[in-house]
Amino acid sequence: MAKVTLIFKLPYYTEWGQSLVIAGSAPALGSWNVKQGLALSPVHEGNALVWCGQVSVPAVFTCEYSYHVVDDHKNVLRREAGEKKKLVVPEGVKDGDVVEVRDWWQDASEALFLRSAFKNVIFSTTDNAKRQLQPPSLSKTLDPEDIVVQFIISCPRLAAGSTVVVTGSNLAVGNWKAQNGLKLNYVGDSIWKAYCVLRKSEFPEAPWRGAGVAVPMFSIRSNEDLGVGEFPDLKLLVDWAVNSGFHLVQLLPINDTSVNKMWWDSYPYSSLSVFALHPLYLRVQALSDAIPADVKEEISKAKKELDKKDVDYEAALATKLRIAQKIFNLEKDKVLNSAPFKQFLSENEEWLKPYAAFCFLRDFFDTSDHSQWGRFSQFSKEKLDKLVAADALHHDIIRFHYYVQYHLFTQLSDAATYARKNKVILKGDLPIGVDRNSVDTWVNPTLFRMNTATGAPPDYFAKSGQNWGFPTYNWEEMSKDNYGWWRARLTQLSKFFTAYRIDHILGFFRIWELPEHAATGLCGKFRPSIPLSQEELLGDGIWDFDRMSRPYIRQDMLEEKFGSLWTVVASNFLHEYQKHCYEFKEECNTEKKIITKIKTSPEKSLWLEKEDSIQRGLFDLLQNIVLIRDPEDSTKYYPRFNLEDTSSFRDLDEHSKNVLRRLYHDYYFVRQENLWRQNALKTLPVLLDCSDMLACGEDLGLIPACVHPVMLELALIGLRIQRMPSEPGLEFDIPSKYSYMTVCAPSCHDCSTLRAWWEGDEGTRSRFYKTVIGSDKEAPSRCTPEVVNFILQQHFDAPSMWAIFPLQDLLALKDKYTARPAAEETINDPTNPRHYWRFRLHVSLESILEDKDIQASIKNLVTSSGRSFPGNKTDKA
Repeated sequence: MAKVTLIFKLPYYTEWGQSLVIAGSAPALGSWNVKQGLALSPVHEGNALVWCGQVSVPAVFTCEYSYHVVDDHKNVLRREAGEKKKLVVPEGVKDGDVVEVRDWWQDASEALFLRSAFKNVIFSTTDNAKRQLQPPSLSKTLDPEDIVVQFIISCPRLAAGSTVVVTGSNLAVGNWKAQNGLKLNYVGDSIWKAYCVLRKSEFPEAPWRGAGVAVPMFSIRSNEDLGVGEFPDLKLLVDWAVNSGFHLVQLLPINDTSVNKMWWDSYPYSSLSVFALHPLYLRVQALSDAIPADVKEEISKAKKELDKKDVDYEAALATKLRIAQKIFNLEKDKVLNSAPFKQFLSENEEWLKPYAAFCFLRDFFDTSDHSQWGRFSQFSKEKLDKLVAADALHHDIIRFHYYVQYHLFTQLSDAATYARKNKVILKGDLPIGVDRNSVDTWVNPTLFRMNTATGAPPDYFAKSGQNWGFPTYNWEEMSKDNYGWWRARLTQLSKFFTAYRIDHILGFFRIWELPEHAATGLCGKFRPSIPLSQEELLGDGIWDFDRMSRPYIRQDMLEEKFGSLWTVVASNFLHEYQKHCYEFKEECNTEKKIITKIKTSPEKSLWLEKEDSIQRGLFDLLQNIVLIRDPEDSTKYYPRFNLEDTSSFRDLDEHSKNVLRRLYHDYYFVRQENLWRQNALKTLPVLLDCSDMLACGEDLGLIPACVHPVMLELALIGLRIQRMPSEPGLEFDIPSKYSYMTVCAPSCHDCSTLRAWWEGDEGTRSRFYKTVIGSDKEAPSRCTPEVVNFILQQHFDAPSMWAIFPLQDLLALKDKYTARPAAEETINDPTNPRHYWRFRLHVSLESILEDKDIQASIKNLVTSSGRSFPGNKTDKA
């Protein structure tokens, strides 16, 4: 058998202790096992460090491969981004020939354009599908001295009618004249190839940039909806986006959140199921072509009743489910026996059947807390089969949930197809957690740490931290099937979206873990993390662990916090264990116990008018510690966040203070970095590899140093909000200095809108007006269209790959859309764990579609900034 020698060369600078390995599909390259792959050796070529290796293969040889940076034990430290490289040994190569492969390391940013958001939407493959496949061939007969150079390039962002040409300083590639250059042949899947005898050349190009609009699904208003945005409304939003020059529409999470069956469920980040869609977004008029007259009348009446300023979550959902049930009763057999429905059921039954069974049991037991479901508390396949069996008395209830999900799937799929046809990306949202009373925790309880809660430490959004209530993930258990639950979740999301936002991406590095009994987010610890050991603390002269880890409560504090009520508070909640020193009673020694005690105590009438201040004061006392003892290992401790703000810290001796300051900084900013980096590199690549969606990460808040390098390595696009600067010491970020791998935005759903921010703080707007806008005049108290235009222009002009704007901020370009008080446009208040997510646009999509002026103004901002924009709208679905 004829053999050839492959020589691989890759320029790449490594750090001490690192080397490169090629892993590929062929046995000669380890069959994708990095530890058995081809190890490369470094050689200096001029100023470049080039990694080289060779292997003997058959003359007829094809394989896929990629490069990996490894340590001395061949553990992977970094891997190439994007699709695998493909090598095909050219025809005509003879026995004993040498084929040199000169590669480049494929960085994350280069691979972004192979994601479906670009490949299947903006630079649609429908254009490439029209191209004729032309395998490359040599244009001359080779002599022994010739070297064959094969050019291979992936060009997903190529307009219809365009081709790829190599130009360079050699005559064979046109002497830098494109018209005389070497034309590459299209071979399929965005790949272009050509052979010739020449040296390689370069292709400088300005980075692609686009723009988008963000709005929650529930906030959309249309002439057809029943009090809340519905999936078919997305077509109107896509039309508006195209007219305004936007390539992207961003939504908040759209999964079912019906845990409590009340307005609390308006919180879109607390999923009942990470697979099921929310019935709130169903368009009932589209369920059937034969809706009876009385049901049509009911729909018409409901439209008028639900056409309110804000979303009435409970009424809107109840109305839709009631009407859907009536239509289901009329046509259930027709729909459920149809081929499309059977296909839907077959492709989704893995999650759909447990979801339907859960909804039935939730309603039967009147609670989503599955620990209260008796013998059904523990999920099993056998119990599920009985619950969804066709002969069960409640089978029509099960089938109704199938029916609703089928129509939600169909309606959203139709809107997603329409968006893709118009080169508009639909960007979804991946919540960091699931509700502890959810289908997912019922079916997969070992994947979650049910005695804990997820949150965030104090930051710009919330001074006492945030407690989202979700159980934290058991990553060790999830890794046993290579994160199958996550892979299924992302696969489902990719059925509708071509881009997604990873909520709280920091959670994949480390999560802020709180005890389940906590109500606030202050007294948590990072998981994973390296704690302070008792041995380490003793070595630094810290020995009084009980003093530092129990609430520090003295009589003078009680008098200061509660005034004349201090004795009442003390007698109800505290025990005096020595003179003037107090501790909490057992029945109220956690935040949740304090809440219950305040509301149920026989003496609550004594503090009824001061209930909130009493609770805050008791929380302050409970949180007055400097060390948090690990509940699973009493010899391990964690420094309490912002420990210097406590009187417990202030009353310590100077030596203890200095030691704790140093250990605090070490715990939060030094010792965890490598651990968190490795943790992220275990999990995030799995998410990115299981779909070709474009991934963006919400990286606001307390950011460890390891986060941004990993995000760049994995082609994860970060988020920049001007009023939340990523650089220390700044009050306002400078959009012109943002890096390319970012999304820039003037505001987001977790903060006030541009108008509300400007009009809410005179000092802030004055400083912004002077330092950013550069005016010596007094800042206008009202956020005028001129101010809005200036700020939006800053973001359009930024180097960021994406500039994405809340719809409220865009509408503020025109006075006619600013009649509503600015504070009412805020979507979420992160400081309020029971915030009602109900903001609804005060204008319909149809009306802003008719406003050609504002669409033209926005499109002018897009085009003048050099950002890409879609072509003409198409009505084809």
